[in-house]
Amino acid sequence: MTINSNGILAGKNILVAGVTLDSSIGFAVAKFAQEQGATVLVSNFGQALRITRRIVKRLPELPEVIELDVTDAEHLAALPDAVREALGPDARLDGVVHSIAYGNPETLLGGKFLDGPWEDVAQAVQVSAYSLKSLAVACRPLMSEGGSVVGLTFDASVAWPVYDWMGVAKAGLESTARYLARDLGGDGIRVNLVSAGPLRTLAAKAIPGFEDLESMWTTKSPLGWDNTDQEPTAKAVCALLSDLFPSTTGEIVHVDGGFHAMGA
Repeated sequence: MTINSNGILAGKNILVAGVTLDSSIGFAVAKFAQEQGATVLVSNFGQALRITRRIVKRLPELPEVIELDVTDAEHLAALPDAVREALGPDARLDGVVHSIAYGNPETLLGGKFLDGPWEDVAQAVQVSAYSLKSLAVACRPLMSEGGSVVGLTFDASVAWPVYDWMGVAKAGLESTARYLARDLGGDGIRVNLVSAGPLRTLAAKAIPGFEDLESMWTTKSPLGWDNTDQEPTAKAVCALLSDLFPSTTGEIVHVDGGFHAMGA
C-alpha cells in the first residue's frame, strides 16, 4: 500500500492505544493513518504485547510499539518519555486513539446484569471509561493546540441485549469524553468519539449472544452493514484526528450504516 505524503495526516504523530489483532479497530486505524501519511505508535501490555509486536509487521510500515497499561500509574507517568524515546527528544503527539475496553464476559455480559459483582464492574469502568481520561492526561504534555483525542464507543443511549455492564461502561466513556472536551478545550485539544456498529473483533467474540445483537443491523441499517469491515470506522477516526474538524469536540460520530437514526 502506498503511503500518501499529502494525506490528511501527513506529518502527524499518532498514538493508537489498544492494538492486538489485525481484526481490531485499532489495527485498521493504524493502517489507514499510515496510508494517510502519519507516523504511528501503537501500545499494548502484558501477554498481549507479544502478539501486538507480531501483528504490527502486517502494517504498511513497522511502527514503534510501547508497553502501556492504562490502569498502571507508573506506565502512564512514563508514557511521555517512552514517546520521546521512540520519536526523538522533541517529539510531540498530534493525535491519540483510545481503542481500549474490557468487561469480564463470564460475570458482566450475556444477560448477567442483575448479578454483576462490583469488583468486575469497577474494573470494566476503569479500563473502558476512566482510562480515556488517564490516557489523555498522560499524553497532554506532548500535545498542543490542534491536537485530537478519539475514542471508540458502542451507542450507550439505550439498553442493548447481552451488552449489560459494558453498556454502562460505555455510557461512562461517553460522559468522560464530554468532560474531557470541556477541560482540554482551553489547550486547543479536541476530544471526540466514534460509535461503530457491531464488528467482529476479538472483544465482540467474547460477548455471549453477540450474534443476536449484530443480527439487528442486517435489516435495519439503511446503508447496510458489514460486520467484518473495520475500514469505515477507521476512516472516521482518522478524519477526526486530522485538521478537517477543527471546531468539533465533545461529539459522537456514528458509523453504523445509519442504524442509530431508525425507529423500530
